[in-house]
Amino acid sequence: KTCPGCVVPPVWMISSFVILGEILGVTSVTLSDPVEKVAYLIIFHILFVLFVWTYWKSIFTLPLQPGKKYHMSYADKERYENEERPEVQRQILTELARKLPVYTRTGNGGIRFCDRCQLIKPDRCHHCSVCAVCVLKMDHHCPWVNNCIGFSNYKFFLLFLAYSLLYCLYIAATVFKYFIKYWTGELTNGRSKFHVLFLLFVAIMFFVSLMFLFGYHCWLVSRNRSTLEAFSTPVFQNGPDKNGFNLGFVKNLQQVFGEDKKLWLLPIASSQGDGHFFPMRALCEAQNPLLGNEEQWEDDGIDEEPHDSGEASSLVIERET
Repeated sequence: KTCPGCVVPPVWMISSFVILGEILGVTSVTLSDPVEKVAYLIIFHILFVLFVWTYWKSIFTLPLQPGKKYHMSYADKERYENEERPEVQRQILTELARKLPVYTRTGNGGIRFCDRCQLIKPDRCHHCSVCAVCVLKMDHHCPWVNNCIGFSNYKFFLLFLAYSLLYCLYIAATVFKYFIKYWTGELTNGRSKFHVLFLLFVAIMFFVSLMFLFGYHCWLVSRNRSTLEAFSTPVFQNGPDKNGFNLGFVKNLQQVFGEDKKLWLLPIASSQGDGHFFPMRALCEAQNPLLGNEEQWEDDGIDEEPHDSGEASSLVIERET
């Protein structure tokens, strides 16, 4: 198991080298114009503060767990564990699930129940084997922030990727012209040569990797899916639906970043809801039938593989981890 909230040493080591390289190798030694030095340092430190702030929030914001009403009471737990007949256990879970706003099912159409946490999972909730808890709207467990990414810190994680991307782009852009000058022999200062080469290599390497990762998560946000849901289609009472939570681009964006646009670019909690219930496309289509046609046009007629509706609608217990 990892230590929740612990800082990942390699990230801070690389960041320290970048700071020293940018300040000592580029700004202090290579630049001669004082105005240009000040401008470089101001922009650099603004991006660095945003980078550290979002990284800090991604690390130290603990993943939210399901509320008490999703946990079995002592009496229900005793009744469930002492019952040996599977059909009666199904009835117990079905009875408990009727009192809760849960609409997703397991792959076999059963109630989503966690044996380890002894609770009925809310929609989009999954058990993290590393954190050893059920996490609301779990996306993935990220080793780079040493934390589980879910409802409570997904916005912070996205901003961390965005500002890291801008951070790397800025460093690469400010260093590249001096790399060319060293390459052509216009600059011969040996002290800053290593810093320039190191900064350019690290910035480009991380920029390329972050670009693909950030682009993928932007696509997930636009479709209102988590990483887990992208690999395993959510199953509802009517069967699997990859667009089950897709409400349209604007509403999908608001679910993660909130309605107050002034907070979108800041690592301040503003996501809609409490992580236990999420609006579903089926309910919105009932109020606005045009939404269903819109999603069909967006998917270009690509549907999921056919599933047996009889199997999906049956109540079968499948314990997920």
